Amino acid sequence: MVGGALQIAGLLVGGIGMIGTFAVTGMPQWRVSAFIENNIIVFETIWEGLWMHCIRQANIRMQCKVYDSVLALSPDLQASRGLMCAGSVLSFLAFMVAIIGMKCTRCGQSSWQAKGYIILTAGILFILSGAVELIPVCWVANTIISDFYNPMVNVAQKRELGEALYLGWVAAFCLIAAGAIFCCFCRCCEKTRSYGYSAPTYYPTHSQHLHRKTESSYSKSQYV
Repeated sequence: MVGGALQIAGLLVGGIGMIGTFAVTGMPQWRVSAFIENNIIVFETIWEGLWMHCIRQANIRMQCKVYDSVLALSPDLQASRGLMCAGSVLSFLAFMVAIIGMKCTRCGQSSWQAKGYIILTAGILFILSGAVELIPVCWVANTIISDFYNPMVNVAQKRELGEALYLGWVAAFCLIAAGAIFCCFCRCCEKTRSYGYSAPTYYPTHSQHLHRKTESSYSKSQYV
């Protein structure tokens, strides 16, 4: 009962992380225009994402345009596009593998030991997808912070951390947490299985006791 609840909790947390990863990959709010010094045009906000950049005017109108070429992106965004796609694929595979390996799922004649290995594989994939997602999110955040405090960068080109980065950190944490839950569950199951399969103590039955007593009395009568 506890094991099933633990698996469901891991699946829910992993599902939240997977959906968050998909959302972060498509969101344009990776870089947001910063309003500092003379850059006080507050009625216009610029968003820069992995696939498009948007201009939002006075909270009423927003225009988005897909990048004409990958070369138009900065190196960190170019690498982030590939890493986020890889993280999305890994999180989806981990989610599907976790569903197949759960105890409440019937998949052919799979034994519980085979399902345990499947759950362990799902946990490793969840952790790997979370780590892959952390790399581009932290990379872009570090670039934004470095450019913000760099006096050589023009004020109009400075950006702030967008909502997609914060959501990316939360999604990566959920994926890693789900992977840790599944791995811990497999570890606990292995310990329980090893205790359950330990050699039981042999106790002679009552009939065997009677049989031994009969044989001993018979041998004594023969001796007399």
